[in-house]
Amino acid sequence: MKLNDKNESLRGEHVLQFPYRRATGPILGRFFTEIRDNGRFLGIKTAAGKVLCPPVEVDPDTLEDLSVNNFVEVGPAGCVTSWTWLSEPRPGNPLQWPFAWALIKLDGADSALLHAVDAGSESAMRTGMRVAPRFRDERNGGIRDIACFVPED
Repeated sequence: MKLNDKNESLRGEHVLQFPYRRATGPILGRFFTEIRDNGRFLGIKTAAGKVLCPPVEVDPDTLEDLSVNNFVEVGPAGCVTSWTWLSEPRPGNPLQWPFAWALIKLDGADSALLHAVDAGSESAMRTGMRVAPRFRDERNGGIRDIACFVPED
């Protein structure tokens, strides 16, 4: 890592990978089905009224099971809460040109989801920017049904 005198961003090498598969179950299964079939995002409401997106099976605060009866629609647009620029995408990344990995808090949600943002350049990215999803033409019921997010402007 290096930080220079020009007040530029701190940079470091890191490979973000999740090389495993899991069954979606009723919560994530419905989340992905709504994206695939309707281009809609669902969050799940906790007993305290927080809306989590992507939805989870267990309330992280109380450890109580959450139910498909607690789904609420969120987004589809949202706000970037944090991001990092990837100047050299790796095989298997959602985009094969430079892009940002970002935490995106969809409208109506209290948590953020991780996805790619195609902003065109690092200088166009900023925390707080509004983004909207770009869906794939062919969807199969997974997170990759969202090709990426793009600036709303």
